Amino acid sequence: MDFLTDPWAWWIEPFTANVFMRNALWAGLLVVLCTSVVGTWVVLRGMSFLGDALAHGVLPGIALAFVFGFSTTVGAFVAALAMVAGINLIRAHSPLPEDTSIGVLFVGFLALAVVIMSSSSGAYSGDLNRFLFGSVTGVGPGDLARQAVATAITVGGVVLFHRAFLVMTFDETQARLLGLRPRLANAALLVLLAVAIVASFEVVGNLLVFAFLVGPPAAATLLVHRVPWIMVTAVGIGAASVVIGLLVSYHNDTAAGATMALTAVAFFLVVLTATSVRRAVVSRAGPAAEPLTGS
Repeated sequence: MDFLTDPWAWWIEPFTANVFMRNALWAGLLVVLCTSVVGTWVVLRGMSFLGDALAHGVLPGIALAFVFGFSTTVGAFVAALAMVAGINLIRAHSPLPEDTSIGVLFVGFLALAVVIMSSSSGAYSGDLNRFLFGSVTGVGPGDLARQAVATAITVGGVVLFHRAFLVMTFDETQARLLGLRPRLANAALLVLLAVAIVASFEVVGNLLVFAFLVGPPAAATLLVHRVPWIMVTAVGIGAASVVIGLLVSYHNDTAAGATMALTAVAFFLVVLTATSVRRAVVSRAGPAAEPLTGS
């Protein structure tokens, strides 16, 4: 109960006394901003499976980067773009549902990563654990700078394509009639999603970035109904998850990335429970929920 009896030592001192905790805090907040603005569209468009597949699709690029000795960030981004291109190619030439093509590539890319890591050339790639599960407490100024650039690109892209994403999400035919080029907008969204995932995997880990990509935006959609407010609320929930997750990890010596991701999931479950209880006690004759809008 130290967080109540000695709030300074529990809540504040870890950040004031440790540079690595301050760096971890800034890195986590940048990840939240980056993933929440893109994750809002992932949740609203029902693209969660694609986000999960893309998060795992970067693994072959990371593994090859270890084997051949080049930047893991470059390897991850090339693999993410290859998966995006593959999904669009299969979607354009296959009569099968979109989730089928995503599932096939998901399995293929994941299997390729395992083959590379299990080969004699990749036998020394044990450091991949850092990219699978994150190393937020080990980030430095250079990592923060790269994350800040990626976050600026992601947020700028979401602002630039906001109208196209909004219309495409709720009425793709209307988007086409308005000349908003939904295919181009969809490709742009996938690229921004790839940037967010690649920029975040070194902080919270490849296997955990999905929690931040979906958890805070999903919780936000249960609380507010306008797209800009969903993004703002998602960033707030994600920021709270980062702060609480880091402190719990610090005081209990648990994995920081996993603890932050688990906190984000816990926030979603709490919000889901609260909204479910609220709906249960509201009269069926009450006003309908406000529809999602972009304003």
